[in-house]
Amino acid sequence: MAEGWDESFDRGSQSDESYQLERTHIEPIYDSFVCPLTKQVMRDPVTLENGKTFEREAIERWFKECRESGRKPVCPLTQKELKSIDLNPSMALRSTIEEWTTRNEAALLDIARRTLSQGNSERDIMQALKYIQHICQKSRSNKHVVRTTGLIPMIVDTLKSSSRRVRCKTLETLRIVTEEDSDNKVVLAEGDIVRTIVKFLSHELSREREEAVSLLYELSKSEVLCEKIGSVNGAILILVGMTSSNLENVPTVEKADRTLENLEKSEKNVLQMAENGRLQPLLMRILEGPPETKLTMAAFLGELVLSNDKKLLVAKTVGSSLVNIMRSSNVQSREAGLKALNQISSYEASAKVLIGAGILPPLVKDLFTVGANRLKEVSATVLANIVSSGYDFDSIPLGPDHQTLVSEDIIHNLLHLINNTGPSIECKLLQVLVGLTSSPATVRNVVAAIKSSGATISLIQFIEASQKELRLASLKLLQNLSPNMGQELADALRVTAGQLGTLIKVISENNGISEEQSAAVGLLADLPERDLDLTRLLLDESAFELVIARVTSIRHGSARGGRFTTPYLEGLVQVLARLTVVLADDPKAVALAREHNLAALFTDLLQSNGLDKVQMVSAMALQNLSEESKRLTELPELPKPGFCASVFPCFSQRQVTTGLCPIHCGTCSMKETFCLLEGKAVGKLVACLDHTNEKVVEAALVALCTLLEDDVDVGQGVMALFEVDGIKPILDVLREKKTEFLRQRAVWAVERILRTEQIAYDISGDPNVSTALVDAFQHGDIRTRQIAERALKHIDKIPNFSGIFQKIS
Repeated sequence: MAEGWDESFDRGSQSDESYQLERTHIEPIYDSFVCPLTKQVMRDPVTLENGKTFEREAIERWFKECRESGRKPVCPLTQKELKSIDLNPSMALRSTIEEWTTRNEAALLDIARRTLSQGNSERDIMQALKYIQHICQKSRSNKHVVRTTGLIPMIVDTLKSSSRRVRCKTLETLRIVTEEDSDNKVVLAEGDIVRTIVKFLSHELSREREEAVSLLYELSKSEVLCEKIGSVNGAILILVGMTSSNLENVPTVEKADRTLENLEKSEKNVLQMAENGRLQPLLMRILEGPPETKLTMAAFLGELVLSNDKKLLVAKTVGSSLVNIMRSSNVQSREAGLKALNQISSYEASAKVLIGAGILPPLVKDLFTVGANRLKEVSATVLANIVSSGYDFDSIPLGPDHQTLVSEDIIHNLLHLINNTGPSIECKLLQVLVGLTSSPATVRNVVAAIKSSGATISLIQFIEASQKELRLASLKLLQNLSPNMGQELADALRVTAGQLGTLIKVISENNGISEEQSAAVGLLADLPERDLDLTRLLLDESAFELVIARVTSIRHGSARGGRFTTPYLEGLVQVLARLTVVLADDPKAVALAREHNLAALFTDLLQSNGLDKVQMVSAMALQNLSEESKRLTELPELPKPGFCASVFPCFSQRQVTTGLCPIHCGTCSMKETFCLLEGKAVGKLVACLDHTNEKVVEAALVALCTLLEDDVDVGQGVMALFEVDGIKPILDVLREKKTEFLRQRAVWAVERILRTEQIAYDISGDPNVSTALVDAFQHGDIRTRQIAERALKHIDKIPNFSGIFQKIS
């Protein structure tokens, strides 16, 4: 055991540890030093009138208890009544006790120093640390002694102990030694002591971690140490992590948070905190700091990578301030503000907050002002971000002239900039137009401005840009424009050299399905399908063969897909379907459709569950193909009748040819004549009548109606539907009346079906069908009402001799 430690010291419980420490001494303790009431060495001895001496605080408490109990004051030792309770300070005794205490504490501190320096047992080191804590808590002057005697470095050395108890006690001791003592804090700032303390923060959910946080909180009260702590790699990151942890105990989280609050005194620490997700200190400096600080913080904010929720926080907190910084005449301030706005505007919600903060007028003004292209690129990027939020930009005035972002002059200025700047700015401005044309509310304004400026050709030329991002932006813009100015784009593609070939090349790339491919095929898909010249150009470019190959690879799973697979496939099918529109006008189209068995391909695509547009377009393509079946079917050549048969018709016999299509009365096949019946497509079209998407149902019903037209055998068409259980689904479409178009087509189909007597007889008893036909008869357009009347006659709901409408073909 180290020299001088009381043997009973280590046996004391935690509750009486302070008492044990108080009694620890080297010099003999005199009875006159001890208060009879507290049994401890007195600090402020006072004497009563009977000569008895007590600790002032203890005897005052005794007299108070006497008063409260209604007793007269008595001496606690003699129990005799006192005439006076005056307390006379024992100055000599106090001085003697202080001298004794000083000598005793110095001797014990010396023992503690030797204990720590000699590598004693864990118990002795713990006793030494506890005594140092005790003596420092007694007075600030003792902390001075601890520093001047060189104890602080010795205490720090015990952090290397293999004992967790010792390390925890050391951290606790250092906190007590430095409390309210800036000089002792300075000592800890020397060397790698702070770094060593920070290392204990990485000890997950341990007492050492808690003690280290408490010590760092105490040290962070010193401005000198704030930068020191912040300079330790990982210190701020760990502290920020602790404040957001659900696993830490509440006091530890609070200490970590208060430590970070103290560290905010250093601007460098504020930047580190922002980098690690604690943005509020930086945001407050943007709001309240001097101009140079605002500039520094905004510039740093522009370099951060923020999550979406952080972007929204920044926009709500300092969005207006950043807009004001951007308005500055100082180029450096404008650049800092723009870069910060660029960071937070890329999230839709935060972009909308910035619009409310008034970002658009100065942003557009900055973009159109003659100046450095470097700032124009950032302005264009921010504007592209803002526009992609989907806001109603037709309602936001940009100045006193009440112009908006989609006013003709503004669009003209954007188009002018696009043609007179570098690729990076051109790309961002094209993205601005992409955003404006993505909204039904503003696309028409943009289309009108493009037409009036004659910019169509110049926009199409970007298809051949070497920069991929620029090419993608142009394709997305043209895709958005194509539903509203498809003929203009088709005309431009026909007259400009190379763009159509580039478009096909992009579509046919076989290195995964990209957004660029999706946009390119979407553009081509929306061009007018009846533009025969464009279709012939596509035939000459072998575009349809490439499209068929890509559709097949996707269907077989050999194409690497992603989130653009669905729109890409939809576009491919739509492009391929345009071939079926020109079959009657172009033999090359017929030959290609036969060679690749397009009828079978579109029939297969009808079963693309979950791809409504693919199913709808495939049904429409099958309708076009089926319309051509009547023209392509090879009718049999019947032999001429002999002489007897010509003179005596009774001798003639009806010629019967087997193996013919019952509907088209000729030789049919799916591949050669695109016959729906021969290709087993009828049942798959019928299955689509139950689809939840009305557009798919419409397309499937129209395709089926080609089997019931006047120039085919309607009865056989009805039988073809009957054999695949197709009658009831068509009646269901009639009853449901989902759209006016569906009602018209269903009434037409049902009238044709009811021409078959047996079916008419079976249906005549179905009140739902009757009601639906009566409703069409009463509320449909003139042609629908006429057809409904005929259908009602078939089921005897209207007499055959009545004719409300004139006979129609």
